[in-house]
Formats: sequence, structure tokens, C-alpha cells
Amino acid sequence: MKDDHPYRMYYDSLEPAMLSKIEEFSLFGYGEVSIVDLWQYLTKKKWKKPEPSIRMHQLVHDILSVKVSEFMTFATIEAYRSPNWFTEVDEDELQELLHPKGK
Repeated sequence: MKDDHPYRMYYDSLEPAMLSKIEEFSLFGYGEVSIVDLWQYLTKKKWKKPEPSIRMHQLVHDILSVKVSEFMTFATIEAYRSPNWFTEVDEDELQELLHPKGK
């Protein structure tokens, strides 16, 4: 994970709060959320404009106050921004994947 966000130095200390939030998401039926996904949401959305004198309790509060709907909206938009794998696959490669020669 390439991460040069100013709050990266707090990552290890914030991990328990992020794990708690992921467990909460799981209780609501969103079990596929990873700590990396949550960190990306926080750094790209919630902490887009870092404060130089931020306190640890403010970061923990930000994590614990993430709403499932906010996170899912962000994840959906990020999914649309990612490259479309099927438009980048060569037609011969696609045929090989669909109809392997050995079978």
C-alpha cells in the first residue's frame, strides 16, 4: 500500500479503532470491507485536508463516526473510477479464458 499521507505515522495506533469500525460494518452485513479500504476512505475523503496539529482522539473520533452509507458511496465511486478490466483484455486472451484448449 503506497501511502504518503501525513497521518500515516498514526496508522498502527489507529488500527484498533479501524478494526472496531470494520466489525461494526460486518454486523450491518458489509463483511467484505478491509482495513485497507477503510484507510483509503479516511485518507482520500475524510482527511483530504490534513490538519498539522491534529490530536489522536480527533482521528479516533473520525474513524468511529464513519457511516456505512458514506463509506459505501465512496467505495462505489472508486469502483467506477478504476480501469475496466474487460476493455483492456485482448480478444484472443478473452477467448482463451472462455474456451481453454486443454478442456
